[in-house]
Amino acid sequence: QVQLVESGGGLVQAGDSLRLSCAASGRTSFIYRMAWFRQAPGKERELVAAILWSNGITAYPASVKGRFTIARDNAKNTMYLQMDSLTPEDAAVYFCAAGRGKVAYEFWGQGTQVTVSS
Repeated sequence: QVQLVESGGGLVQAGDSLRLSCAASGRTSFIYRMAWFRQAPGKERELVAAILWSNGITAYPASVKGRFTIARDNAKNTMYLQMDSLTPEDAAVYFCAAGRGKVAYEFWGQGTQVTVSS
């Protein structure tokens, strides 16, 4: 199993930056890819960034491309999400996830709240 713990959420103002961290432990050798998702009240969970654990290839949806940057530190088993130019629409609970293969994310963190005031 893989355990994931997020940190770094908080309250910021529109236009500010925030960096989230996700520490992985357990059988981290299982990890093929990791990702950040977010879920705002009344909305479905959405993918905001993904990264292949071995080579660092990344992917982003149009809604955050150019503002969010995903990165990983293999030595520390930690993934990051740098979020710049935040808007109130970015406010949500952010979750990190890990997957052993190309289809599903089997492992999830507990989430960290990001609040953006206008």
